[in-house]
Amino acid sequence: MKKIWQFSLPLLLVFSLSGKAQTIDSLKIDFSGFIESYYAYDFNTPTENQKLPFMYNYNRHNEFNINNALLRVKASYENVYASFALHAGTYVEDNYAAEDVKWVSDAIVGIFLDKKRKHAIEMGIMPSYIGFETAISASNLTVTRSVLAENSPYFMTGIKYQFQPNDKWTFATLFTNGWQRISKPDNSALPAFGYQIIYKPTEKAVLNWSTFIGDEPTDFGLRTRYFSNLYFDYQWNENWRTIAGFDAGMQKSSLGDNYEKWFSPVLIAQYTFNSKWQTAFRTEFYQDENNVIINVNDIAFKTFGNSFNIDFLPTKKLKIRTEARWLKSQEAIFIKDNQLVEDNFFITTSMSFEF
Repeated sequence: MKKIWQFSLPLLLVFSLSGKAQTIDSLKIDFSGFIESYYAYDFNTPTENQKLPFMYNYNRHNEFNINNALLRVKASYENVYASFALHAGTYVEDNYAAEDVKWVSDAIVGIFLDKKRKHAIEMGIMPSYIGFETAISASNLTVTRSVLAENSPYFMTGIKYQFQPNDKWTFATLFTNGWQRISKPDNSALPAFGYQIIYKPTEKAVLNWSTFIGDEPTDFGLRTRYFSNLYFDYQWNENWRTIAGFDAGMQKSSLGDNYEKWFSPVLIAQYTFNSKWQTAFRTEFYQDENNVIINVNDIAFKTFGNSFNIDFLPTKKLKIRTEARWLKSQEAIFIKDNQLVEDNFFITTSMSFEF
């Protein structure tokens, strides 16, 4: 696998540097990429390699590193399209730790079923349909990801049918291997089911509702998980943009017929001063009393968070960003000087470039 990566990375890089689409007859090929380096300092000074067990981005303390480096090739021929991407970085090491295939970000084959391209089917390893924050930080309003985003799927493996009747509405249904899975951990489980509804009343507003239903493996066997993600993204004017999101989930208890629940609201506001400078503020809360999704020292997870970042954009493709983030738990779940404490404060600086 290492040899394949060493061979593929330089090869894709050579093609990507052109930054242009290559066309042969009706075959069109596009190359693109993204790389992000970072430095993070956690004032709790953790001794472990990872700062926090429930975070998967920028999760190294007092260390310069690469969060995510990605190379992608997209191809289309008549009504058929495909996408394949390789990635590496500490995000990949942490978020793909349970997978045998870690270096593939996405591998998708799709087909449009009609001439107007309103109906499409695609299959493979694909970005998650859940949430408004992705692994490509350039598209996110804040530097780090919300606790909500870090603990819902970044990727899915399965089949997706999408119907887009007009510019305002998009509908999709999916069958997948489960909650952020490439390989299926238990083949006795049926494919997980999900759907997505996107409504764009104007060019400045997006309302999204995504759901997930599937059996997830636990120490006590398969347990059915129900999950809903709702968010509203609105560009108020040339300066202000806000995103309000809410996650809620429940899973059948391992101890009986009742359900264990978790939820998380988040609000992000971004202010753009000009083409070079932006800032953003985030406030959030995440509650998982039964440790279904987040388990920190077997203590109920009930945590508030605030963050503030400043972004400098020397060009449209380059971003230099710094963020201060504070997490406050209702229980002592964080570790500082070998003791459990309620607070965690850290600063993250990143530099990213996309082409």
